[in-house]
Amino acid sequence: MATITPAPLTFGGEPLTADRARRMRWTATGMLAAMATVFFTTHGLVDDHPAWGYVNAFAEAAMVGGLADWFAVTALFRHPLGLPIPHTAIIPTNKDRIADTMAQFLRENFLTPAVVARRMSGMNVAQALGEFLVTPPDESARDSSRPDTRSRITGGAAELLAEVLESLDPDRLGNQVRSGLAGQLAKVEVSPLLGRMLESMMADRRHQPLIDGLIRWAGLTLEDNEETIREIIHARVAGVLRWAGLDKTISSNVLDGLYKLLAEVLVDPDHPLRHKAEEGLASLAHNLQHDPVMRGRVETMKRDLIENPAVAEWWMGVWERIRRSMIARARGADGGIGVELQKVMAELGAALQRDVRLQLQINRFARRTAVGIATRYGSGIVKLVSETVRRWDATTITGRIENAVGRDLQFIRINGTLVGGLVGMTLHFITSLM
Repeated sequence: MATITPAPLTFGGEPLTADRARRMRWTATGMLAAMATVFFTTHGLVDDHPAWGYVNAFAEAAMVGGLADWFAVTALFRHPLGLPIPHTAIIPTNKDRIADTMAQFLRENFLTPAVVARRMSGMNVAQALGEFLVTPPDESARDSSRPDTRSRITGGAAELLAEVLESLDPDRLGNQVRSGLAGQLAKVEVSPLLGRMLESMMADRRHQPLIDGLIRWAGLTLEDNEETIREIIHARVAGVLRWAGLDKTISSNVLDGLYKLLAEVLVDPDHPLRHKAEEGLASLAHNLQHDPVMRGRVETMKRDLIENPAVAEWWMGVWERIRRSMIARARGADGGIGVELQKVMAELGAALQRDVRLQLQINRFARRTAVGIATRYGSGIVKLVSETVRRWDATTITGRIENAVGRDLQFIRINGTLVGGLVGMTLHFITSLM
């Protein structure tokens, strides 16, 4: 199995170095050497004065305590003096077992569904999310330790959208979008929808602008084709009438009558022709919903429209304009999509803060999701931790752990030296009284 060199250990965001541990190691070793020097120096002075006996006893016990703690601390990481003494070099020798134990501890104490559910039950995830979303960017920026995360999220999302739209093939993406829309439209029978929409418009009297628009369109069409109508009348009347010039009078009267009729229908809401038009619209709405023949014709027109190459070409042009517009807005100097996303996030945050029912739903969803992840993927996470630690290089990880906790371990040596000395001096005092 290939080994992996782990990332540097950190504490409080700062990388741990071996300097502090090394200084404490030299301090503890220096104390041990000092106690040894004092012991051998005072060994021959014990009979000269009783005080030298206490000094010698203190130094002797301190030297023994310091040596014992040096052996214990060293045995955690390597063989003392390079000798393969049993039950030494504990961490590198048992690295794999430590990895399994660590993973099992994580599994039993953090990734069980009961623990996750109990932890999540006391958290209001929705309210915390709402407070984050409604926090104005300027308030976040006041504290240098709290970067404007919301702006970074929206800006990153906008840039990601622009890069995705640029990297994908425009023609292929446009065809996929068109195919998706066409597929959804093909599944929908539009005839009943059109019929109900028209029926609803007439019930609310919203069809009147439609009739007014048709009348105005008829008037403009009549005005644009006056000469054609005059020519038709001129060709249809008898030759005597044309010789007498009455064809022009007849055509003028016909046009004037049509203009007058359209004007009366436009201004009179109770005009008979308007009622006829409404009856025609009502009949059309009914047929769109209930006439199989009409519904079949509409569906045929819809399929022909979807399959028309001209429509496909028109859509590609529309899609390209939409795509370029979205890219420009995502990278606009004024914020574009990022600013709009911030507004949407702020509105969502306000809703999360004031809507208790929404909070309950989101918290329930978050709790169920976390419990589901722990249930389904807890074993996988434990396996990942175990296998990752197993692949770590034993020498490197041992050195880094020693650097991380070595300073505290050297305090154990120092304390062992001092405590041992005090115990030795106490025992010397007790034996001197016997």
